[in-house]
Amino acid sequence: MRAFREAVEAHDMDAAEALLAEDVVFSSPVVFKPYTGRPVTGAILHAVAEVFEDFRYVREVNDANGRDHVLVFTARVDDREVEGCDIIHVDDEGRIDRLTVMVRPLSGAQALQAAMSAKFDQVARAAQDRSA
Repeated sequence: MRAFREAVEAHDMDAAEALLAEDVVFSSPVVFKPYTGRPVTGAILHAVAEVFEDFRYVREVNDANGRDHVLVFTARVDDREVEGCDIIHVDDEGRIDRLTVMVRPLSGAQALQAAMSAKFDQVARAAQDRSA
């Protein structure tokens, strides 16, 4: 999805968040249960933008009907190199209604989990503020 990719690459998480459906389902690479809703997903996007360093998309794969997209990325979390992908599905209005992130290797996923856990309170407060 070009608009999401451009927003993330520009570090404009507000623009990325604006592309989310109200009932978006976000599946994290380091948490079992998915998160539901724009407020929490937006807060997570903002936090992960602070955690990932040297983030860049390296490839994009789109299906023929234009509803499913995969954005492959590389980044660094502390001293760990990670590669991963954002798997995006859009609804009938073109809003992102499913966002699944996957990362590898395990040491990179563990570094991501530790960094995001440190931001958990910030994410929770931001999600609550966005819901108000």
